[in-house]
Parts: sequence; structure tokens; C-alpha cells
Amino acid sequence: MTTLAQLIQHNYQTQPQKTALILQQAGQDDLPLTTRELVESAVRYTRTYARAGLQPGEVIILILQHGPELVASFWGAILHGAIPAIMPFLTEKLAPERYRADLAALVSVTQPAAILTYPEFESEIRSALLPESSVRCVLLTSDLEPPASPDFSQFAGLQRPAEEIVLLQHSSGTTGLQKGVALSHRAVFNQLNAYRQAIQLTGEDVFVSWLPLYHDMGLIAGFLMPVLNGNTLVLASPFDWVRAPYRLFQAVTKYHGTLSWLPNFAYNFCTQKIRERDLAGVDLSSWRVITNCSEPVKWDSQQAFYERFKAYGLRESALQCSYAMAENVFGVTQTPAGTLPVSDEIDRDAYLFQHVAQAAVEEKPVLRMLSSGRALENTRLRILDEHGHDLPDRTIGEIALHSDCMLSGYYNRPDATEKAFRGEWYLTGDYGYTLNGELFVAGRKKDLIIVGGKNVYPQDLEALAYEVPGIHAGRAVAFGIEEAGSGTESVVLVAEVDVCGAEELQGLANAVRQHITKNSAVALRHVHLVDSKWIVKTSSGKTARAANREKFLLEWDSMS
Repeated sequence: MTTLAQLIQHNYQTQPQKTALILQQAGQDDLPLTTRELVESAVRYTRTYARAGLQPGEVIILILQHGPELVASFWGAILHGAIPAIMPFLTEKLAPERYRADLAALVSVTQPAAILTYPEFESEIRSALLPESSVRCVLLTSDLEPPASPDFSQFAGLQRPAEEIVLLQHSSGTTGLQKGVALSHRAVFNQLNAYRQAIQLTGEDVFVSWLPLYHDMGLIAGFLMPVLNGNTLVLASPFDWVRAPYRLFQAVTKYHGTLSWLPNFAYNFCTQKIRERDLAGVDLSSWRVITNCSEPVKWDSQQAFYERFKAYGLRESALQCSYAMAENVFGVTQTPAGTLPVSDEIDRDAYLFQHVAQAAVEEKPVLRMLSSGRALENTRLRILDEHGHDLPDRTIGEIALHSDCMLSGYYNRPDATEKAFRGEWYLTGDYGYTLNGELFVAGRKKDLIIVGGKNVYPQDLEALAYEVPGIHAGRAVAFGIEEAGSGTESVVLVAEVDVCGAEELQGLANAVRQHITKNSAVALRHVHLVDSKWIVKTSSGKTARAANREKFLLEWDSMS
């Protein structure tokens, strides 16, 4: 089997009655789908795409909410041999103007043949399309072909070569043109084979996920891997999880879940938001791997999560870490199975001033770094300086990688593809260092703040802010603003808070300023406290630093 469609056919023919997917939506009964039901629901979309004249190899953008339509339309595109690209649905979390601009930019670059959405969203889609758009048709979920048994001989997806593009994953950036990460069948298979070994996946594992499918963590680890491997997947809505994070624990308990992936902020969010009364009857002892993924992982977040929920059967050995990105399909590193993530206590000042992760010494400020694990068996890592030279262990530089599951390129963006590579090595845009084969991620190159010769990673400042009572995890953003004539930057921290009195706000701002200055050797120029929902997020829930910086500067200019 060399294509995703062939593997779906194999699962349909060999285990048709196995529960492939259990969809969870708040206020509704769980919806289990067998492999047979999943494939037969996908076939309706396959036949709909064919009726609309869509050809194998053409791109179809899917703009749907969490639910059976999104799942079926994706696999329907795979069976048809088309290239699905999932885009987030417009919600209250996304600014409509920015959403329309992102959609227009995506269409202009990706040149899709069709967009699939709901009837009530059709006008929104059409308003974002220019007359010269490549989109030949806007397909609606209300206008599907009737159900029919699959005739695999009619599905072009089974004849696609392994090296051809099977899907696009789009970046979640909020400025500039989005980059569609083009992935081949072969790249996806190579990634899944390597990652399966890293987590010691078995046919009995049960995946539990609430991650959105328009992000690589949700699409690959929380969707493609279980469906293609023939495991059972319990899939909830990300919006339901945000409103009630305890639902994840209830799902693990109910279905004896064994595998989940979470971004770092989710550990803090669960620790702070889940109340004791929501944990009645919860048993987390079946969880054997929970992977902290993608963002720079934090030791404090892991430890707080474990301490909070160990009484409910959570095993410390289940807490693992990974570094992942869409350009490598998903995983780059993973904590070796059966071990705890490695932590490294380093000298804070050497980290800031000398760009080295020097082992901590007594009576000097310390940072505790947490490893994202070791490279997958098919992946090689290097740490490079600005000239592309290799750096030794404990020296901070840009992370570069090479594997057999790399992207085919950024779709219709040869300029971005060329810029991203140095020879065969992909330049990740992330800073980090290695130590005895372990990878420690510091932060994004583009987010780095340089203050008086110090390299400051905004995530470190945000983590310190969260230690101040009144500042909640995930509700702060740090960035630099240029100091006219000084050749350096000042640091700004914006935080959403619940207090409203002027005296309380001033006291909290002072507390944040003092705590960060004391513990980071960085003096904050501005602590800007704002109401909830001020901070701009990307579609995948990450903090959009550039957009928040722009928003702050606009407000600052208006107040000056």
C-alpha cells in the first residue's frame, strides 16, 4: 500500500465493524462510527466531487466545523484523489475582517478548484472570492450525492503515485500570505511509521483528542494516525474543550484512552480551570502517553499538571514531550518510551548574554529547561549559527532538520520553499540547543527580542508573568518595540486580567514588572493590562505576537 486511499480501502475490507471514530459534541450523545460507516459517509463526498467535475490533484478547501461532515469530506477527497486543505471555520474567536483577508490570501496562492462549506456560510465564502478566482464551484453540505456502497474501482485516489501530494496543511499565521505545506503520500507514511515506533503504538491503543484538524498536531497525531492505523479515536470539539476542559478527562475515563497530545498551554489551563467537582469518577490510569508538543515545553507546566491530577491515576511516566511541525508532517522528536523527559538547569545570565546553555552553578540565577525528546529514527538534527556552521552541545542556534518525511514544498510558493532550505536541510526558524542527543527548544527566531545585547525569548517572560497571582496562563504576550536612536528594543508585556479598579490594576502591573525584572535580568518598560479577549490569537490558538505588537502600538499612538 503506497497511498492513503489504499490503506483506507484495506481497513474497510479487513475490519469494517471496528469502531474507527467516536465524535463528541456538547449537548449531544456520542456518535460512534465503524470503519464501514466512516468510508460510506466519505463516498457521498467522493461522488459529489466527481459530479462537480473536480479532478484528481486539484485542491479542495474544507471550511466546516467539528463534526461528521468535516471527517467525511476529508476522506472523500482522499478517495477521489483530490488534495484536501482544512481551513478554520469563522468563530467568535476570529476577527471577521482578518478571516476574510486570510481566506482571500489562501485562495490567491493555493488556487483551489473548489470550496466546501455549509449553505448558511456560502455568501461569506463568495464575498471573499475575486472575479478572477480559480474556484470553479462552492460546494454545499446540503447538496450531496445519495448514500451508496463504495466501488473502489471508481476511486482515482487508489491510483495516485506515492510521491504525489495528498494534502495541504496551512500555516496559522496572522500576517502575510499563508504557506500551504504540501505533503506526499510517501512523506505521511514515513512519518507515521517512525512515530509509531517512537510511541510503541499497538492496535489496542485508544486516541483521545480535542485538537483542531486544521493544525498539524490535530490532523496528523489526532486524526490520520489513528484512522489509518485502525485504532479507535475519540474526537471532541476544541471549542467544547475550552469551555469545559474536564471533558477530556471524562472521555479518557469512559473509553480507557491511552494516547493524547496537548500544547503546553493546555497543561496550565487544565490545572487552573478544572474544579474538584468535575473530577468525580475520573480515572486516568489508562493514559500511557500524553505528549506535550510543539510549543517550547515547560517543566513547571508538566509538574503542575502531574501534581494536580496524580490522585486520579495519572502516572508521571505518561508525561512525554515532542517537537513537531507541519513541514516534517508532524513529529521531529519524542521522549523515548518508558523514560521521563530530561530537564536541564542552566545559568540564566549565560543563556541571555552568551547564548549558551551553561550548567547552573550555586548562587547564580537558574533557568530550568525541559527537553522535547530525541530525534525520530528517520530524522537528523543540526544546530546552526547564522553562517550555517554546526554548533556544539549547549550552544544556542537555529534548529535544522532532514528526514524522509519532509514537505514537497510550500504549495505554489517556490520563493518560500527556496528560502526555507540550506541544501537538503530545512531551517525551522526555531532556536534551541542539544545535549547528549536531547533537543531543547528556546523559541521562535522571529519572536526573539534583543535588549542591550541580551537574547530574550518572550515565552520565558510570559511564564514568569504567570507566576504572579492574577495573571492567568495563556493570557499574556511579550514582544519588543524599537527604541528610537538606541539601536535596541524595549520589552512590553500585555496581559488580560479580571480586575477593574485603577488601584488594583496599578498594583498588579507593578507586581508583574518587579517579578520579571527580578527573575529575568530584563526591565519591562510597559506592562499593559487589558480586558479579556484583547489578545489576538491565531486560528490554532497560539498567541500572534506580531499582530499583538501592532495592536499595542496603535493603542499606544492613540493615547500619546
